[in-house]
Amino acid sequence: MDVTGQTFATAVIERSKQVPVVVDFWAEWCGPCRQLGPVLERAVADRGGRIELVRVDTDRNPGLAQAFRIQGIPAVKAFKDGTVVSEFTGALPAPAVEQFLDGLLPSEADGLVADGDEAALRRALELEPGRADAAVPLAKLLYARGERDAAAAILENVSGSFAADGLLARIGLERDAIGSAGTTAADTASAGTPAAAAPELSEAFAALDAGQTERGIDLLIEAIPTADGARDEIRKVIVGVLDELGSDTDLARAARRRLAAALY
Repeated sequence: MDVTGQTFATAVIERSKQVPVVVDFWAEWCGPCRQLGPVLERAVADRGGRIELVRVDTDRNPGLAQAFRIQGIPAVKAFKDGTVVSEFTGALPAPAVEQFLDGLLPSEADGLVADGDEAALRRALELEPGRADAAVPLAKLLYARGERDAAAAILENVSGSFAADGLLARIGLERDAIGSAGTTAADTASAGTPAAAAPELSEAFAALDAGQTERGIDLLIEAIPTADGARDEIRKVIVGVLDELGSDTDLARAARRRLAAALY
C-alpha cells in the first residue's frame, strides 16, 4: 500500500499501535529500490498479517522524506507503538530482511509474559534471565504466599528495574525487622502471611497491600527522618511504587517532591 503525507498518520503511526508497520521509502528511478521491494513484500506476506508493509514515494512526498531524515534510498523504517524501533538503508539480501522482520515480532518470552501465570513466568525467565516484566510479577506471586527468600533470589537477578529494586528493598526491611524481633524467616513463611516490618513501616506496607497507595506512600515518607540506616531502602520502596503507578500522575509528582524534601 502506498501512503502519502495525508495518510501516513493513520496508516503508519496509529496502525503501528496494533501491529508493526514497515515503511519502505523508495523512488521509481532507484534500481536498488526495485530489487528490495519484492523481497520485502514476500517476507511480509510470509508472516501472515503479523507485520504490515507500506511504501512512501520520496519524490512525491518530500515532506515525509525530510521529516524522517531520508538521505539515501531504499530506506526502511519499522514502527511500533507510533515510533521508529528499527531501520536499515540499502537493498539487503533476503536472509537479512527476514532477520530484520523477525526482530519486530513478539518472542516466545513475550507471549509467556502476556499469559502471566506462574509456570509461564518461570519459563520466560528461563528463556530470558533477568527479564523484569517476568521477574517482578513472579516475585509478587511468591511473596504473597510467603516465599520471600525465593522472591528475593529472583529479584536479585534483575537490573535496571525500579519495581524490582523496590520489592527487594521491602523484603529486606521486613527480614531485618523479623531478625531484630527474634523471629525467623522460616517461622513467618510457614504462616503463609507477609512478614511483619518495623512498626513505623508495617502500617505503610499494609496500606499498600490494601490498595491505599497514597496513604502507604505518605507513611513511608514520614518514616524516613527517623529511619537511620534504612533510609535508602525506604526510598527504593517508594520509587518502586511510583514507577508502577506511572510518572505522569498527580500523586506521583507530588510524592516525588515530598520524597526529595524528606531525603535532602
